Formats: sequence, C-alpha cells, structure tokens
Amino acid sequence: MLHEIPMVFTSDGVPLVGTLVRKAGVLGARQRGVVVTGSWLNVKEQMALGYARALAERGFTAFTFDFSGWGASGGALRHWEMPTQKVRDLAAAVDFVSSLSFVGPRIGHLGVCASAQYALRAAAGPARIASLVSVAGWFHDTASVAPFYGGEDGVARRLERAADALAEYHRTGKLRMVPAYAEGDERAGMSFKMDYYGNPARGAVKPWSNQMAETTWLSWLGFNGLAAAPSVTVPTLMIHSDGCALPDNAKAVHSRLAGPKQLAWIDKGTQTDFYDVPEFMKIAADRAAAWFEETL
Repeated sequence: MLHEIPMVFTSDGVPLVGTLVRKAGVLGARQRGVVVTGSWLNVKEQMALGYARALAERGFTAFTFDFSGWGASGGALRHWEMPTQKVRDLAAAVDFVSSLSFVGPRIGHLGVCASAQYALRAAAGPARIASLVSVAGWFHDTASVAPFYGGEDGVARRLERAADALAEYHRTGKLRMVPAYAEGDERAGMSFKMDYYGNPARGAVKPWSNQMAETTWLSWLGFNGLAAAPSVTVPTLMIHSDGCALPDNAKAVHSRLAGPKQLAWIDKGTQTDFYDVPEFMKIAADRAAAWFEETL
C-alpha cells in the first residue's frame, strides 16, 4: 500500500504544495529519495504523480510538487511558464526533501519531458541533485523549438501577442490566459492533437485548469535547454526513443554531459507513451530505479 502525504515548503518565499509518496508506513524507515517533475504547463497530478507512485512501489520515497504559479502552490504569476523560476523551485524542492530525516542523504531527480531541461540546468548550478534521470526529455533551443510553432513567422506572431499581453498586465495587473492545450488553436500552448491532454482518463485531470498565461512565450521560446549539459557532472541516465520529441537534441545533451552517463534508447514508444502508458512507464521506472539504486 502506498502512502501519499501532503507537504508544503517554500521557494523564494512562495509556499509550494507537494505530495510525498512512499510504501513504508513508518517514517523512521529511511529510503532513497527522488524528486519527480513532469512537463511544461502541468500540475503534479499529471505524469509526475504517476512516476512518483511507480518509484515508491520500487522502494523509494518520491516527492512531486506544483511549481510557483501552478496548481495548489502559491505565486502571483499564475500559469506563466518561467524556466528560470522552475529551476529555482527544483533546487528548493531538493533542499526540502534532503531535510527529511527518513530520506536520503543524497537526493535524485526524475524529470519527464520539459522539466528534464530544467533539471539539467538545476543540476549544473543551484540544486544539490546527486543523480539525474530524464524520461522522454524535451531539450530545446531557439532553432529547434521554432518548427513546432510554424517557424520564424509563427514564433514572431506568438512573441507579438505575448508582448501585448505583458503590456496589458502592466496596465491592469491581470495576466491574459489562453488554453494550455486546444487542438487547432494557434493561441494555445499546445495546438496539435494530443490525446493525453484531451482525455480525462489521461492528462486532462480535474486539478489541471488547462490555462497558460500568454506571456509564457516570452520566456519559453528563447530558453536554451541544451546549454547546461557540459556543466553537469552528476550521474545522468537519459531514457528516450526515436518517437520521442527532439531525439537529436537528446543525443546532443548526452554527448556533452561531463559526468557518468548512460543513454537508454528504447526501440519503440512515442513522447506521450512515456507519460502514462503502463508498458512504457514500466520500462522507464525500472531503468530509473536501477540507476538510482546504483548512484544514490
């Protein structure tokens, strides 16, 4: 039986709400600890909680949380995807988990999709991450992200709308919202068909409001998710496939890592398969558990 315990910690003075998942009912039983995070525009009850439960079943204490401005957490800038803030939140989460007497002493991190690039930067700098696993990691820079949004013209349109939304925020104090996911809607964060985000049995869960601040484009489109790789010296496992997002970028990140590393290239599976499909979650969770047992 899994035990899910609500927890609260702070990042930059903002209260963040998380869930601690473990199989051991007695808090005195110390386990290896892993912080788990999911994709952009997500809340903890989506893919992150699924992987936290999978790791807990394998003998770890797993912790997932809502970033600043998302889900149950505080933060005035709601639904604004801010990579640098998320990096700081990750560092704060690792510090928090490391303070628990029944966890550690060294803390790992498992990042699914876009949070893997935030974890990469966190591991290179402010966070005391001792071991890192990316699952279907999304690592983008300006050139590689543009084709997802219609190339240079599509990026320019989004940046123009984002600048207008920022000006509106300065005038009114309110952030303009667009859907995080809406098939065919160019204003949405994700507009191509994705069953995961449209299906209540998968990612369209009740705690997820399906909102994105339109100012998000100002911080998302220019972020460099590959640059930190040469500064990452902690043991790093990357789980990816040809069907996952930006496979060439994942290979480039792996080639530049400065510490012990392993690239687990799976011969099947799409990006969203690794979000919640049991077959692919098992592959990823088994690999991650073995890696953390070896490196934590």
